[in-house]
Amino acid sequence: MRTARFRQLDLRRVPSPCFVVDEVSLEENLRNLERVQRASGAKILLALKAFSMFSLAPLVMRYLKGTCASGLHEARLGREAFGGEVHTFCAAFTERELAEVLEISDHVVFNSPSQWAQFGPLARAAAKRRPGLRLGLRVNPEHSEGEVPLYDPCAPFSRLGMPRAQFPADALDGISGLHFHTLCEQNVDPLRRTVAAFEAKFGEFIAGMQWINFGGGHHVTRPDYDVEALIRLLGEFQERRGVQVYLEPGEAVALDAGILVAEVLDLPWNGMPLAILDTSATCHMPDVIEMPYRPRIVDAGEPGAHPHTYRLGGQTCLAGDVIGDYAFPEPLRVGQRLAFEDMAHYTMVKTNTFNGIRLPSIAIWNSTTGEIRIVREFGYEDFKGRLS
Repeated sequence: MRTARFRQLDLRRVPSPCFVVDEVSLEENLRNLERVQRASGAKILLALKAFSMFSLAPLVMRYLKGTCASGLHEARLGREAFGGEVHTFCAAFTERELAEVLEISDHVVFNSPSQWAQFGPLARAAAKRRPGLRLGLRVNPEHSEGEVPLYDPCAPFSRLGMPRAQFPADALDGISGLHFHTLCEQNVDPLRRTVAAFEAKFGEFIAGMQWINFGGGHHVTRPDYDVEALIRLLGEFQERRGVQVYLEPGEAVALDAGILVAEVLDLPWNGMPLAILDTSATCHMPDVIEMPYRPRIVDAGEPGAHPHTYRLGGQTCLAGDVIGDYAFPEPLRVGQRLAFEDMAHYTMVKTNTFNGIRLPSIAIWNSTTGEIRIVREFGYEDFKGRLS
């Protein structure tokens, strides 16, 4: 796996805990996505909800067309730090925030017919002032492909997108595009089925649109992803329907491009060997608890795969702040560094300071030259600044 490159990195070169992103791996992902754009004619945006590392914005924007945001603050970051197109969707806007979103976004997508009815006049007035502004509606094709209910936007009673029965077919003045999203870490076949479901439910309205956003969840940069099939699907849809297609992957941009470095602080025992780290599931890897999932560690395996198995946990008072059970070839040592794999996306944007636990530093590494840059370190003021 590409994260094997991180075996070359001396983990002592960075503070702990620390996110380390390999700009070489990131650029490989971006080149793959840019090839999809070039070959298909679709436009690809970075989903900031997954990867908001603006210190690497110049690299990202060499290849992608812009960013997609889930609200005002992400939209501001996209506009100020990344440039290109800014597409903003929110499950529900406040009038105050929407007024600013309409001034800094290129596409603004509404989630419900009631939000569109409430804010349509404000949005159309903004589009009149800014002729480049495009307005859209998020639809729910009522077609589930997600394997984890927590990440299925089309689950029963979903709050995301308008089902066909709620679609305001007689109130589309000012709407130039539609947006759907069903995927999570998936290949092209689920997208093909989703497109078919979308066309079956909403196909009659596509002729009046300029663009269709196919959402995110496309694992394009995974080694087994059928990129050629995606290119054909995108190209054929655009030619047949006469619209511009957008994709907004997040994970695919930074897949396997980063690690989280942690240090062993203590090695207690309670029925089995335990290891307390300076990183935390609840603070630094919340998806471990929410999804849940078990992150990989460089040179570690499943329990029993090596002679020494430990249960790894964090410093917090939460009893369930447990990352998982891992086996190592040699006994762990206090002060030893570990590298959690594939930690550039989502994990970095979801960190929190529960218990006052320090946020991981952020570093950029070049696996070709060996150069490393510490771009951000956090401390007490970052914890205090979130409180009052």
